[in-house]
Amino acid sequence: MIVRYIGKRILQTVIVLFFVSVFAFSLIRLSPGNPARIMLPEDASEEQVKAMEAKLGLDKPLYQQYWIYISGVAKGDLGTSTVYKQPVADIIVARLPVTGTLTFWTILVCLAVSIPLGVIAGSKQGTVTDFMAMFFAIFGQSMSPVWLGVLLIYIFSSQLGWLPAMGYGGIRHVILPAITLGYPVAAEVTRIGRSGMIDVLKEDYITAAYAKGASRGKVLWKYAFKNALIPIVTLVGVQIGVFLAGTVVVETIFSWSGLGQLVNQAVSTRDYSMVQSSLLLIAAMFAVINLIVDIINSIIDPRITLQ
Repeated sequence: MIVRYIGKRILQTVIVLFFVSVFAFSLIRLSPGNPARIMLPEDASEEQVKAMEAKLGLDKPLYQQYWIYISGVAKGDLGTSTVYKQPVADIIVARLPVTGTLTFWTILVCLAVSIPLGVIAGSKQGTVTDFMAMFFAIFGQSMSPVWLGVLLIYIFSSQLGWLPAMGYGGIRHVILPAITLGYPVAAEVTRIGRSGMIDVLKEDYITAAYAKGASRGKVLWKYAFKNALIPIVTLVGVQIGVFLAGTVVVETIFSWSGLGQLVNQAVSTRDYSMVQSSLLLIAAMFAVINLIVDIINSIIDPRITLQ
């Protein structure tokens, strides 16, 4: 049953990516401006523009252009950047580790803080511990990442001098941007984890586990937490996709040359190949991560595959 479910989800992912590729291809063609003219000097003649259009394949019918584009994507050829004059794939591969590093540490910080808080708050509803956890969650969800990033730089870089304010390097460079990105997500995970634990702890099988003599820690982490985990996995999976797509604000504040800055620059400079391929890559990352999340959820609760 699980294998059949996974196969169905893979097929759905392929269909989604196909429609995204059509959308990205069409969106670029409908936008104003001529890629051939952008690549040439401003005083280029019409003959030079026509020659560049022929070189780029823009003189062919749209369906042929799409076939050339999607065939290249299937072979790993994402086109050539009109701004960097380099293959788009090489540029993305160079930027991806930067964004991937930030994503990894952000999710690690988020889960290390939010999961214990959510479980403890849910198991001690109405206590001071619960109140403090909810204050942490509400404060984090209402805080702007821009304000938080600037505040962290002011305190830990400008005033205390403990951490670097900008740049990509060792672990010390990751701490401030990871906290800036991770705190709002940790707040959301804490809130969802608390709600899930409160609901699960009211179930009859929890009462039965206590009646059989199971310890409080075993009941919380082995029985209750497992069933409260599904919405957390889903939320974290979505956030991983968001982070891997690039967070323009945080990367700009801390001067990280990741995918977020790359896509932002590509849009502002009308780098058509870069925008087109970046949209497809981001959609592919979201689709794959959602597929992985669905598989994990089906393993946690096999009833999902039956639905």
